[in-house]
Amino acid sequence: MAVSRSLKIAVLGPAIGLCLLAGGCDRQSGSGAQPQASESVALPGADEGAIDRSHKGSEMPEFKLSDTTGKSVTLSSLKGKPLLINLWATWCAPCVAELPQLDKLAAEGKLQVLAVNQEDKESTAQVPGFLKDHGIKVLAPWIDPEGELTKQFGAQAYPLSVLYDSQGREVWRVAGPRDWLSAETAAALAEAK
Repeated sequence: MAVSRSLKIAVLGPAIGLCLLAGGCDRQSGSGAQPQASESVALPGADEGAIDRSHKGSEMPEFKLSDTTGKSVTLSSLKGKPLLINLWATWCAPCVAELPQLDKLAAEGKLQVLAVNQEDKESTAQVPGFLKDHGIKVLAPWIDPEGELTKQFGAQAYPLSVLYDSQGREVWRVAGPRDWLSAETAAALAEAK
């Protein structure tokens, strides 16, 4: 009996963990909130964060973002170059795991990358230090403490990434983590002109 129980734990434990990782993180709420993310979470393969083109052609929302210092930017002011918006949270392990790849994409300069933190007002002050502690050098600490973009995009889980072309029209979106440096993702990003 002990052997079969151990075998079940050995087989089901990792399988359940992979299912949770592949699906992203649900919004943090109350005492059932997910634990803080660690750097040891591996990113899934490119097929795990499937591309959704069902919103293709939708206009970029009129939205104003700010950082913790009060600097602001409107999304419409970023037209003219492809833009990838990534909604994330510090407590979401898959979100944190993909931040270094998003930072590398931003550093390449082929497209703009806005990583927008979706924490509550009390937690947003930690975002700049959190990014620095995780080796993020290019991504700015944009915040959305009211979760307006979450509502706008109908996000059910984080991370959520939405790609816009240079005219401000949606190309595709990905709910859940993705390997942002894979050849498949590079080809998909090239769709935004």
